[in-house]
Amino acid sequence: MKAMVVSRSPTGRAWQRFKRNRLGYWSLIAFVTLVVISLFAEVISNDRPLVVRYEGETYFPMVRDYPETVFGGDFDTAADYLDPFIQERLSTNGNWALYTFNTYGPKTVNYFAKSPNPAGPTLENWLGTDAQGRDLLAQLLYGFRVSVLFALALTAVGTLIGVLTGAIQGFFGGKLDLAFQRFIEIWGSMPELYLLIIFAAIFSPSLPLLLVLLSLFGWMGLSDYVRAEFLRNRQLDYVRAARALGLSNGQIIWRHVLPNSLTPVVTFLPFRMSGAILALTSLDFLGLGVPPGTPSLGELLSQGKNNIDAWWISLFTFLVLVTTLLLLTFMGDALRDALDPRKADQ
Repeated sequence: MKAMVVSRSPTGRAWQRFKRNRLGYWSLIAFVTLVVISLFAEVISNDRPLVVRYEGETYFPMVRDYPETVFGGDFDTAADYLDPFIQERLSTNGNWALYTFNTYGPKTVNYFAKSPNPAGPTLENWLGTDAQGRDLLAQLLYGFRVSVLFALALTAVGTLIGVLTGAIQGFFGGKLDLAFQRFIEIWGSMPELYLLIIFAAIFSPSLPLLLVLLSLFGWMGLSDYVRAEFLRNRQLDYVRAARALGLSNGQIIWRHVLPNSLTPVVTFLPFRMSGAILALTSLDFLGLGVPPGTPSLGELLSQGKNNIDAWWISLFTFLVLVTTLLLLTFMGDALRDALDPRKADQ
């Protein structure tokens, strides 16, 4: 008997080609791992214990604030679990506390530190502290999460708008396409940075405002790619056959042309995310990005510039940023090769 040959789907063959690119495949694994770790940042790096057992009672400080009088203190203010007195109370007479891997949050200032800030790497602060005395490891972990989630949101919005406008231009063509092209030329010539500075002066900084402003300009590059694919695919025989069968324009676009035009869209995504992370980092570096106090890679780079002697701030922030961008670049290269039609039979 002859062995049965199983034919893979085009998606399955593309995935196999992607996996053969070891650099891109392991970059995907590493990037997803980093993102998942950052999503659980609160249980990895926090100045509050996960669980406290004190005098026969169980407390969950991450869920609820407890005054320090609960643990033998003198004030009704929220307990500072970095206070040596509170730590001693939680570690004697059978009491115990389960701390996170790193005992600092993104806004935690250790008022009991033994060195002035910014302080270099120590056993207490593994990557050192920034100019405000906040733990650098916690800042990088939470700042990475802010950057990645913002990049994902900006990429999703830009992709949606870009695919929609590109599909309309490429499928219908004619005067509608010409009008859209002139609008894109005018809109793309507007000074994006100046608009961001103006809006930053009028409104208080916020991530939603940044997302809206950057989304207004981040869709045009992808729109051109999708338009070109639709202009090519609408002339093919399967579109003519769909028209002959009486399918509406919406059905032809959604069921037939769009699935065959997604290659540049998928290939574009990792590079679009890289651009979004760089845009947020650059704006934060200039002071036009996230609100003050929000963990930010750009704000840390600005601190490093202002504190040249504190080499650990610039070094570790630069390593996180470069590693993230390299992983996305390797993923994008592997994805481009996997979806290359010239390698479809390989």
